[in-house]
Amino acid sequence: MLGGMSESRSKVLEESKKKGVQAGAAAAATVALAVAGAPVFAAIAAVPAAVLGWRWWKHRAENGIRF
Repeated sequence: MLGGMSESRSKVLEESKKKGVQAGAAAAATVALAVAGAPVFAAIAAVPAAVLGWRWWKHRAENGIRF
């Protein structure tokens, strides 16, 4: 089922872009911590990055947005 049939396609795409930027920023911060030599903090930061990435992926799949 497509989530929220009352939502316009452009609004769904905008929300997907926002979620993607958040997930990308979290992943970039995790990589930056790992490169900077803080593997413990990078491992901790990987958890929220994975969660945000999963939410973005799920949102795209639920709304029929191709990858």
